[in-house]
Amino acid sequence: MLNHITLMGRLTKDPELRYTNSSVPVASFTLACERDYGAGEDGKKQADFVECVAWRGTGEFISKYFAKGRMMVVSGRLQSQKWQDRDGKNRTSWEINVDNAYFGDSKRDGDGGNQSAEYAPPPRTQFTDIEDDEDDGELPF
Repeated sequence: MLNHITLMGRLTKDPELRYTNSSVPVASFTLACERDYGAGEDGKKQADFVECVAWRGTGEFISKYFAKGRMMVVSGRLQSQKWQDRDGKNRTSWEINVDNAYFGDSKRDGDGGNQSAEYAPPPRTQFTDIEDDEDDGELPF
């Protein structure tokens, strides 16, 4: 059996990073994924709001580099959670257990990102001229 899902959407709010009692990091967030067909009654595209959870390093990565409004691509598996509501009725909720997360836009295109500084190229190093004294022999091309 195969249970693999890939989604692309925008974060509806900043990811929430928590830790279990045994200090395992877990991030939870919601992706708004537009449907690629049809429009709703008001003429706007319809969207699905998908709950996601990411554990350990993946969760820490997501909470550090993604923020509300940022486009994100996630892959993982679909899992169900069975629970009872206050009235004792059995309920089922679905979420994506995220294995991998990718940027779906560039930082310039996205609204967000928790990085406080822009990328700066490393400083240039001084190069020395190669002396013609050494004989490399015949080159094969």
